Amino acid sequence: MASKTTPKRTPKRTPAASSKPSKAAQQQQAAASSSAAPSVLQHTKDQQRLLNVFSDAFSNVLSSEAFPTLLREIKQALFSRDFAAAFGREDYLEAYAARWGPTRALCYATVFLAVGDYVHQTLVPHHEPATAGAVEHDQEDAAQTSVKDALNAKRLRMLSIGGCAAEHVAFASYIRDTSSQGTLTLVDSAPWSRVASLLQNQLTAAPRLSKYASAAAKASNQPLLVESQLSLTLSQGDALSLGKDKLAELVGTEPLVVTLLFTLNELYTDGGIGQTTKFLRLLGEVLPQGSLLLVVDSPGSYSEAAVGKEKKRYPMQWLLSHTLLETETPGYAWERLESQDSVWFRLPEGLSYPIQLENMRYQMHLYRIHKT
Repeated sequence: MASKTTPKRTPKRTPAASSKPSKAAQQQQAAASSSAAPSVLQHTKDQQRLLNVFSDAFSNVLSSEAFPTLLREIKQALFSRDFAAAFGREDYLEAYAARWGPTRALCYATVFLAVGDYVHQTLVPHHEPATAGAVEHDQEDAAQTSVKDALNAKRLRMLSIGGCAAEHVAFASYIRDTSSQGTLTLVDSAPWSRVASLLQNQLTAAPRLSKYASAAAKASNQPLLVESQLSLTLSQGDALSLGKDKLAELVGTEPLVVTLLFTLNELYTDGGIGQTTKFLRLLGEVLPQGSLLLVVDSPGSYSEAAVGKEKKRYPMQWLLSHTLLETETPGYAWERLESQDSVWFRLPEGLSYPIQLENMRYQMHLYRIHKT
């Protein structure tokens, strides 16, 4: 199971290393960032635009009288760990995305920017010729250059295990902010295709304007992304059931960023430590040199897994570190780049959304793989 489950359910430039550093160096580097909150934040107007993507994409469900009932039913199914029920209906998926996607999307966008110097090192050349055919004639002079720049930019590849609406919008925000091309693959056991389609339509369409909008506002009204700027693929299935060949196919042969955003602890809890450890080791075997693994999850005791008959509980972070850094792995080694035990993401004043959104707290760990 790699679905988002419960409703509980961020830099400095460092040159790419040619070999894994010593553990002492890793510990010193990680300690320097263990308590610092992200220093790279989006402008409030950009955050509001992301919220507008959600409110426009899910306007029907947000305004529906059935919305509170849908949320109660989803919460009950999640509490009972009945994931097939919680994520088995399109109206549930839309309600889930509309309710819990926005804050997480803003948080993830901040995390991506905060580790952007590392992410930048994974970019690969993009060779498709530029075209501005989608630009309206009266906007060509103003938009031609930016469209060509976007289409000629380097490409960021991301594989999001357990990913859905929040990862989709945060990734779109990042490639927009960095003028990059993007290839995103979402792997999850739930059928997110309609939700993804609704969001993609909003991301690549100009925002709706009032009929009283000025000529200048209309002329400058542009979509968040050029339509061909983001290539999106959905792969429905259980991440822990992926064999090595299928995982290698999803990963590809070029460097990429793999994310486990509020997913890893659920894999440990529901799939078991053995299966999850096997998955992480397979991932290490197939990842290309220089790829990144980004883990974000609930902090502290919210992320623990029970082991053995006595159900002794271990922190997710300890299990992850033990698997990646303290276990011999022929052919590859992991380097820990960033580690933060507890960070608050706080919504700034002035943001608007049809329902109330909450601040959130998370832990974050970033690793880079080196092939030996």
